[in-house]
Amino acid sequence: MYFVYILECEDGSLYTGSSPDPKERFNRHRAGTGGRYTRSHKPIKIVYTEEFRDKSGALKRESQIKGWSRTKKESLIKFGTP
Repeated sequence: MYFVYILECEDGSLYTGSSPDPKERFNRHRAGTGGRYTRSHKPIKIVYTEEFRDKSGALKRESQIKGWSRTKKESLIKFGTP
C-alpha cells in the first residue's frame, strides 16, 4: 500500500507528498528531515490521505495534485473530489 497525503503548514500553505506510511513521514517532516519545503514551512497536520495499491499510482496522483490550484486542492480536502 502507498498513500498520497496533503499537509497543512503553519503559514497556511499546503504540501503534497506520497509515502507507504504517511504518519511516519509527517513525523519526519515535523522533525525537519522530511523535505526541503517543510523545513521552512512547518507542517501542523495531515489534512488528506488517499490510498493506492502501488508506488507508481501514488506518484502519478501526487504529481497531478501538485499541478492543481489551491482552490482545487481545498475542494479535494473538504469533499474528497476536486
